[in-house]
Amino acid sequence: MKILVLADEESKYLWDYFDKSKVEDIDLIISCGDLSPQYLSFLATFSKAPVLYVHGNHDVCYKDTPPEGCICIDGAIYVYKGIRIMGLGGSMEYKFGGSPHQYSERAMYFRILKMKLKLLRHKGFDILITHSPAYQINDSDDLAHTGFKCFRKLLEKYKPKYFVHGHVHINYGRDFVRESEYMDTTIINAFERYIIEI
Repeated sequence: MKILVLADEESKYLWDYFDKSKVEDIDLIISCGDLSPQYLSFLATFSKAPVLYVHGNHDVCYKDTPPEGCICIDGAIYVYKGIRIMGLGGSMEYKFGGSPHQYSERAMYFRILKMKLKLLRHKGFDILITHSPAYQINDSDDLAHTGFKCFRKLLEKYKPKYFVHGHVHINYGRDFVRESEYMDTTIINAFERYIIEI
C-alpha cells in the first residue's frame, strides 16, 4: 500500500503542475495539517484514494470551509484495508486564551484518554497521525514547536509501525529530519509531501 502524506505547505508538484498519473498508484492520502481546504478537496476530486486529515494549528478556517470529500480523523481511529490509523491534530498551546487546535500537554493527554475505548476496541493502531511531533523527537525548543510527551508514551505503549507528523518546516533554518526511528516506530515528517509504503 502506498500512502501519500502531506503537511504545512501545498506541493507545487501536485497542485500547480498536476498530472493525474502522479497519484494513480496512491492508495491513501493523509494530511497532517496546515493545508488549505481547497488543496485537500482538489486532491480528493482528482484521486481515487480517500483523503484523511487532522487539524494543524492554523486550520481555523476548516470550521467554515471544511475540505470537501475528505475525512477528518482528528480524535478518531480510522481503519483502511486493515491498517489502523489514529489521528490527533493540533500543536502545543502558545496563544493562551482558547485558540482552536492548540493544547497544553495536559489537554492533549485528556484527548488521548477519551480515546481509550477506541484503542481497546481496535487493539491499538498501526499509524499515528499528528500535526505536532513528539517531545524531543525532531521538535524544537520554542514553545510553539515543542512536541508532546504523551505522544512518546503512545509510541512506547502501542509500538506503531509509523508516526507521521508535520509542523516542523524544512525552511526553518534548523536541521530538518525527514525520517528517523524511535524504538519500533519509523517517524516521518510529512512537510510538503512524502510517500510511505506498507
